[in-house]
Amino acid sequence: MPQGKPSVVPDDGLTTRQRRNRPLVVVHTGIGKGKSTAAFGLALRAWNQGWPIGVFQFVKSAKWKVGEENALRVLGASGQGGSVDWHKMGEGWSWVQRDAQLDNEEKAREGWAQVKRDLAAETYKLYVLDEFAYPMHWGWVDTDEVVSVLRERPGTQHVVITGRNAPEALVDFADLVTDMSKVKHPMDAGQKGQRGIEW
Repeated sequence: MPQGKPSVVPDDGLTTRQRRNRPLVVVHTGIGKGKSTAAFGLALRAWNQGWPIGVFQFVKSAKWKVGEENALRVLGASGQGGSVDWHKMGEGWSWVQRDAQLDNEEKAREGWAQVKRDLAAETYKLYVLDEFAYPMHWGWVDTDEVVSVLRERPGTQHVVITGRNAPEALVDFADLVTDMSKVKHPMDAGQKGQRGIEW
């Protein structure tokens, strides 16, 4: 396939420019490392384009400081690119601890309600819904509703969703899906996550 040229041109009535600037739903799923990292890489590109960015973390603790958060906050406040708002929806629950902290189901629903409000208001040009696949996988947030809201979102808002076990209906609907597979990981050899690599 020639670089930058699609192999298929659909008969959808859109011009090349309209098709090129169509808002996308992107899903990063799978058991491998790099789902959130790739999404934050897209956020850096969006910042460079001057887009307002909304990051919604659905799993990581409000106390958890990821390196991308600090970097994107500094960039957002610099006045050189787009603005960045960072929202933390959880209180320390994760896919490992979910049974012990089911009260976070309500927080996930509240987070999704905020995303819906922001989509309706066209608050951001790029939404990073980090680890949002988990609340859908666990049934905390209805996948069919998510797909419906994303299908009907106004304007040209791009949405990136990360997390293992992305529901099939979301994967089928999304425009771009990457499944991160694990070939090797230092944890397999007993090494814990390290600063600068994992956070």
